[in-house]
Amino acid sequence: MTWQSIPMTTDKSIYRTEAMRHRERMDIRQEDPDIAADNFINAIKPQAGQIVAGYWPKGREFDTAPLLEKLLRLGCKVCLPVIKNDTRILDFVIWSEDAPLVQGKYDVLHPALEKAEYVTPEILIVPLLAFDRRGNRLGYGGGYYDATLENLRENGNVLAAGFAYSQQAVLFNLPSEAHDQKLDWVITPQKIYDFTVQD
Repeated sequence: MTWQSIPMTTDKSIYRTEAMRHRERMDIRQEDPDIAADNFINAIKPQAGQIVAGYWPKGREFDTAPLLEKLLRLGCKVCLPVIKNDTRILDFVIWSEDAPLVQGKYDVLHPALEKAEYVTPEILIVPLLAFDRRGNRLGYGGGYYDATLENLRENGNVLAAGFAYSQQAVLFNLPSEAHDQKLDWVITPQKIYDFTVQD
């Protein structure tokens, strides 16, 4: 069974397993993170002073480092997520290139929390395993980004952008539940997907 031929099911764990296998097998030589970073900046147009939440990639996640560096050079305030034990809503801490990173829950890297500056992002860069043509995202199953996006959207304006390999796009509709938060954009090296535009 190939990733694109999975029988339709509402069991997200099946999709996650296959999406991770697919990511491990992908030929990523044409998946240039510098091109994706330029695509992000040209599409989203972040402004100096805006607070942009990124994430530090783990394993074979798409490399965000070039994007985070370009955002800093634009004068954006870049922050990284911190997972807390008592809630699924993420905190965000300001990060700079010279700031050391420490290992948090699930081995997620974030700046040291002593004297950390906590902020609320205006743009949220979201990790994913797969995405579909409707802006649905397949995450890792913890629910942190869905809970965080719901909270941010209830309390103000935030733009949610997936940052991904082009090969993580799927042609079928991913299962979506009431608590799932759609993405506004997905940026890849090959294509920019704008889900804010209605057909």
